[in-house]
Amino acid sequence: MIDPKIVREKTDIVYESLKKRGIEFNIEALLMVDEKRRRLIQETERMKNEKNELSNEIARSKKGGSTPVEKIEHLRNLGKTIEGNEQELRVTEKEWEDMLLIIPNIPHSTVPEGKGDEGNKVVKFWGEKPTFDFQPLAHWDIGEKLDILDFKRAAKITGSRFTLYKSYGALLERALINFMLDLHTTEHGYTEVLPPFMVNREAMTGTGQLPKFEEELFKLEGVDYFLIPTAEVPVTNIHSNEILREDELPLKYVSYTPCFRKEAGAHGKDTRGLTRQHQFNKVEIVKFALPENSYDELEGLLLNAEEVLKKLNIHYRVSVLCTGDLGFSASKTYDIEVWLPGQNIYREISSCSNFESFQARRAKIRYRKTGGKIEFVHTLNGSGLAVGRTVMAVMENYQSKDGSIVIPEVLIPYMHGIRKIPPV
Repeated sequence: MIDPKIVREKTDIVYESLKKRGIEFNIEALLMVDEKRRRLIQETERMKNEKNELSNEIARSKKGGSTPVEKIEHLRNLGKTIEGNEQELRVTEKEWEDMLLIIPNIPHSTVPEGKGDEGNKVVKFWGEKPTFDFQPLAHWDIGEKLDILDFKRAAKITGSRFTLYKSYGALLERALINFMLDLHTTEHGYTEVLPPFMVNREAMTGTGQLPKFEEELFKLEGVDYFLIPTAEVPVTNIHSNEILREDELPLKYVSYTPCFRKEAGAHGKDTRGLTRQHQFNKVEIVKFALPENSYDELEGLLLNAEEVLKKLNIHYRVSVLCTGDLGFSASKTYDIEVWLPGQNIYREISSCSNFESFQARRAKIRYRKTGGKIEFVHTLNGSGLAVGRTVMAVMENYQSKDGSIVIPEVLIPYMHGIRKIPPV
């Protein structure tokens, strides 16, 4: 959540942030609830102090042999009033927190203003688009012809927007996961973790998925657990309710997990093949950083994610998201968009974001400065990369006229020496 002090003392900044994001929110109502909350806190504390003083006076009177009936009655009434105030305060605190939890993060000053993805700004390109002496196919056609992706049988097993990887398709998916994990751990200095694939409500709230996006999540029946939409959720919450040391930061984690998303708003839109699946694999990179260094850490995290595509020698571009396309919890986000020649489009394959203290404040992730002061860390994460989308990028960029797929050089050791699908 954003700092309540900013809402209270710099309301104009919050107004401007919401306007840039194209979001309507009644800040006046929140300020009224906050004023009531602070008044109840002050009144309750004042009455508790009065109660303590009165209790001491009564004790002294009784010790002197007298029974101050009026004071005893006043003490009893004071206790009832305090109890009523505390009940009202709990309700008001909950109302205040619920309102704060649905205010999105404030965009960084370098984020371009815009209403939607058309306002995003391309900031770099890498590599060249491949050329073909034939009409390149989309990955779903390649996969079905080679019998390494089976969408029909997956639909029979579960439903639409699931995939059955077969034979060399399954091997390619696994090879990419292992390649990405090895790259980020051995060359980029991340610590590998394998977290639970289910999380509780507190963890989802900590990273900003709840309460706003509950309808997008798969919830388990009979228990307040959710299937994770991304490894960002369990990995960020590794340090929830903790105070880290300043000299520990930055902390860097990498994690492979499956991800589960309803993608409720995507019906009929980009849902063919591996593009928008209800279940997909992803390698996620997460950082916990000092506030003064977090934007340098974001640039480094972006380069770490880019390196996967560089080593695969696949053309891509990087865009910075505008205010209207920026995620709820993010202050700034870069999208890496890979080129897919079979579809003649760029497709997002990674989002790299700095959340500043937004998630840390919700999840209570802090650090102790050398001088002893405690502050919130800044959290960052990005896909390093989305594995299914990397599979389709390899298939479409490395397809051959005879219908085979050439294996990128860096993946050959992970493919047991296989240089082409199907092997010659």
